[in-house]
Amino acid sequence: MASHDEIVLAPTVSQYMNLDQGGRVQVMYVWIDGTNEGMRCKTMTVETEPTSPSDLPTWHYDGSSCGHADGGDSDVYLKPVAIFRDPFRGDPNKLVLCDTEYYDGKLTHTNKRRRCVAAMEKVKDDHPWFGIEQEYVLLDHEKPLCWPKNGFPGPQGPYYCSVGSGRVFGRPIIEAHYRACLFAKIKIAGTNAEVMPSQWEYQIGPCEGIDIGDHLWMSRFILYRIAEEFGVTVTLDPKPVEGNWNGSGAHCNYSTQRMREDGGIKYIHEAIEKLSKRHKEHIRLYDPNGGKDNERRLTGKHETSSIDNFFSGVAHRGASIRIPRPCSVAGKGYLEDRRPSSNCDPYDVSYAIVRTTIIDDNWVD
Repeated sequence: MASHDEIVLAPTVSQYMNLDQGGRVQVMYVWIDGTNEGMRCKTMTVETEPTSPSDLPTWHYDGSSCGHADGGDSDVYLKPVAIFRDPFRGDPNKLVLCDTEYYDGKLTHTNKRRRCVAAMEKVKDDHPWFGIEQEYVLLDHEKPLCWPKNGFPGPQGPYYCSVGSGRVFGRPIIEAHYRACLFAKIKIAGTNAEVMPSQWEYQIGPCEGIDIGDHLWMSRFILYRIAEEFGVTVTLDPKPVEGNWNGSGAHCNYSTQRMREDGGIKYIHEAIEKLSKRHKEHIRLYDPNGGKDNERRLTGKHETSSIDNFFSGVAHRGASIRIPRPCSVAGKGYLEDRRPSSNCDPYDVSYAIVRTTIIDDNWVD
């Protein structure tokens, strides 16, 4: 939990946050670092409130300290691409998500957004919708929050969607994050306690096209930032605790306009057939380490499929692709891809799905 210094610091800082800004605006630039998991930020003062990314200037940062460059040529550019209200400093201040690129326009190796934008432009008439279920675990130092110092809590079973002391850990963080995302105008759809104690989930969506990546990445940033104030660590590791404990995923719900219309189940099955033929390609893109992280999670146990095999099913939580029962009954709706890991890049996930199911051009990543 929070250290003594952090506890003292919080009220000291809060007394200054309502001071008049003199009409000027603080804009926090946010970007993905060289790990393709961590996030960085720094703040610029601007003279007027921006209403779109185009209102903001390109900035730069020390790429050698973020895994994007060496010290001899360290400047990497920040190009604003998505803007949100700032839940930490309040209006009119902003959070802005940025692309990262070099002086010559070459993208950093973790900038997956640009190709996702190009793919979404090609399929815009299909109106692809995405919803991602972001699972994560709260840590107190190296162990999950409120776990015993020696040994383990009771086995899984009573923790999922539970209430009460001894069953739920960290709810104030979850409530703060939920409200902060709503304030920021992030499309957060809900939240719940998960199967492992101190494991939680929130849902982003439905978002059309590129918005799913923008909103999920910024929601992660807000989560990290709030947990920081509580002195707690958030891990997106897909298997943070070995043994008989659930891992963490980022199940991706997906549909096109035809899937959502009457008779859409036909197009859902067609999409699943296409996905079955690109299983290995998707696995490589569904975690930041080419599938290595998901090897620990996709074991065929703990509500996962096997990483080596693809199969689909109705209401089957051990399937690669699940068709929710209400969609099967209605004959339309969406599919759930249960393979993406909790630390996935949503730009890669959404890119791969539309590339396989709509563009369908025999791509190889």
